[in-house]
Amino acid sequence: MKEDLLQILREPDTGAALELAVSESRDGEFWGGKLRSVATGKEYPIRAGIPRFVPTDDYTTSFGLQWNRFSQVQLDSVNRGRYSHRRFAQEVGWTENQLNDQWVLDGGCGSGRFAEIAAELGGRIIAFDYSSAVDAAAFNLRAHRNVHYVQGDLLHPPIEARSLPFAYSIGVLHHTPDPGAALASLLDLLRPGAAFAVTIYGKRWYTPLFSKYLVRPVTRRMPPELLLRAVEISMPVLFPLTSMLFRAPVVGRVAQFAIPVANYVDKTDFTPAQRYQEAILDTFDMLAPAFDLPMTPAQVESALKKVGIHDFCFRTTTPINVTGTAPSA
Repeated sequence: MKEDLLQILREPDTGAALELAVSESRDGEFWGGKLRSVATGKEYPIRAGIPRFVPTDDYTTSFGLQWNRFSQVQLDSVNRGRYSHRRFAQEVGWTENQLNDQWVLDGGCGSGRFAEIAAELGGRIIAFDYSSAVDAAAFNLRAHRNVHYVQGDLLHPPIEARSLPFAYSIGVLHHTPDPGAALASLLDLLRPGAAFAVTIYGKRWYTPLFSKYLVRPVTRRMPPELLLRAVEISMPVLFPLTSMLFRAPVVGRVAQFAIPVANYVDKTDFTPAQRYQEAILDTFDMLAPAFDLPMTPAQVESALKKVGIHDFCFRTTTPINVTGTAPSA
């Protein structure tokens, strides 16, 4: 943990200031110790250089497992693809001139695939995650001195309200118990005139018929390690099968809807081995989360307006990608 992170860290819910007690330092950072609320006296540990505001992975256990097990599969710096860069540009779109030396929240960082890109643009990145994936991000991005790490709950963020100039969350809010409340909580962290970008699963009338939602009542109740093992065992058959079916004209669209396997056959920059690993990762990601709650554009619009945000734009609606700015006053 770097000292300047204290500028914006606050106790969850109370918003109280936090006092630092350091027990171990490494390379100029606080590696061990605790943060103590000046209001309630409650203490929050700092372990492995990361302040921890949640006791365990809780409902995010599957994410901790997948992002530590497959921590570098989607990192552009490792796989040599540009998929994460292109997605960040399409769904967020901020530039180096905008982000340079500005606080930027990555709400649900996973193993750091998008935080890596934001860090390259010069922002002071807060890689934030409820799960132990934050440890994978800290390892992956250790060369980026402008990245800070926080383990906490987006529904109860340990960050000062109305303090951030930039915040984004890509593919995360629908995996919380209340996506609308999580969106509102994220937006409440924005200072006047701040920019945000959010991507959430979009809901249509046919969404519940998608194959993953038909099997999730079973798979989401399985122990994550057991489910991951089942995916790994089945993938030698499912990967070549779906590679053939998903490429077929017309039939391919139906097969992708009917077979709950995440095989991205259009990722031509990846080798078959890279696609295979991502297929395991994202198939598990589809089937394991405790919550998978898509939103309609109307629900997202209502959530935005409820917190006073009217300057926004839907870039896409399936998935929903919305960008905008907080009111200037």
